[in-house]
Amino acid sequence: MAIANAFLPVTLRRSRVSDFEFTSHVSPPEPFKISPIRYQFLLSGLTFLRKKNIHHASPNGAGAVGSTSLNTDQDADYVPTPMVLIDQDSDSDATIVQLSFGDRLGALIDTMKALKDLGLDVAKGTVTTEGSITQTKFFITRLDTGRKVEDPDILERIRLTIINNLLHYHPESSERLAMGEAFGIKAPQKKLDVDIATHIRVKDDGPKRSLLHIETADRPGLLLEIIKIITDINIDVESAEIDTEGLVAKDKFHVSYRGAALNSSLSQVLTNCLRYYLRRPETDVDSY
Repeated sequence: MAIANAFLPVTLRRSRVSDFEFTSHVSPPEPFKISPIRYQFLLSGLTFLRKKNIHHASPNGAGAVGSTSLNTDQDADYVPTPMVLIDQDSDSDATIVQLSFGDRLGALIDTMKALKDLGLDVAKGTVTTEGSITQTKFFITRLDTGRKVEDPDILERIRLTIINNLLHYHPESSERLAMGEAFGIKAPQKKLDVDIATHIRVKDDGPKRSLLHIETADRPGLLLEIIKIITDINIDVESAEIDTEGLVAKDKFHVSYRGAALNSSLSQVLTNCLRYYLRRPETDVDSY
């Protein structure tokens, strides 16, 4: 499944919404080293299912794929909320990464290359357009093992790499992303109060594990902080879903203690520890 050195046509499948599925066996071109004429040739292998959802090469960057927008001039200044979801539960063999930025989504080829540079293989991917929303979904495995990503450090690097690509190819997204404060061209106008934004809930999910919900203000290194806090009190993290919605991180973790669900006392300890540390954002941004 490793990506090679040329871009091949995609394989299509029919769906209730206009979408296409591709199996990636190729390495994307280097950013900014491909001419528009050549890029149109690379896209010639794509056939689309519905004319009302037309996919095209986006001017936002080399290798960008998007969908036409039917927005009026009145909507031109509206910036949608960027969303990056990392799903560890839905597929037993791959880590699923889903990206959405309204109908402005682009730079897919460069995103694939950035993921490959992290030692990952994009086994397959789908782009789905429904109404004014374009969603891209990547199925990712590790190049060295062929298995899904389990390392929290790599999961956080995946998240930050995709957000960095968003900031690069869609600089307007910086005003809707927490990372825009440090890395974007325009900092978010709305600043979240961490105390108000932080919500933590633990509930049973069967006799052997509990489901931990965390909602808090996003920042670089957040996932690693959360994992460290959980493991420091000897709680095991079995799986995770990391959802970045603009300025907010909404994460879910399946956790257990010695092979069983957390009791009420341990749940309270975990909640108190997380609330204390998440309200003290001291992450070293330069380390990521």
